Amino acid sequence: MQLYRKIIPKIARDTIRILSTQKLIEIEDGKQDEAELDLAAVMVEYLNAEDRINKEARDFLARRGLSSERFMQAKKSVAQMHGLKVGDEGLDHILDQICEALFASKNIAEIFADDPELRKNIRETMDRYLSISEDLDTEARRRLKNLREGSPEWDIEYPRMIAQLKRQKGL
Repeated sequence: MQLYRKIIPKIARDTIRILSTQKLIEIEDGKQDEAELDLAAVMVEYLNAEDRINKEARDFLARRGLSSERFMQAKKSVAQMHGLKVGDEGLDHILDQICEALFASKNIAEIFADDPELRKNIRETMDRYLSISEDLDTEARRRLKNLREGSPEWDIEYPRMIAQLKRQKGL
C-alpha cells in the first residue's frame, strides 16, 4: 500500500461523498468540509507515524552497522514496538482509525451503517486511489519495454521513470 499525501484530500472528499450519497452517514449542515478534514487528519497522522518509524528503523540499522537490505525487518520491529501496522496491514489500521474518527466526529450527525459496511465502502474508495502505485509500475514498464529487467540500464532508468511519472501526476 502506497498512500501519497497529495491524494489524501481526494480520498477524504470521495469517502464522505460516497458515504453520504449511499445514506450510510448524515453530515451536520455545512460541515462537509470539516468532516473531510477529520478523515484526512487520520491518514496524515498515519503517514507521520510511518515517517517516524522509517527514521527510527534507519537509525537502528546505522547504530548496529547493518545493511539497508534489512530495512523492512527493522521497520516491522519498530512499528510493532509502537503498535502501528505497516505494509499490507497498514490499510486495515487506517480503516479502523477512519471508522473510529467517523464515530467520534462532531461533524457527523448520524451513522446508519455498521462497521463492516463502512469499512467495505471506505476500502473501495481508497483502493481506487491506492492502485496508483501499480499503475505507475505498469506505465514505467511499458515505457521501458526495450530494456531488459535486471540490467544495469534498467536499474538506472526504472527509478528515474517512476520519479518522472510521479512528477507528471503530481504525486
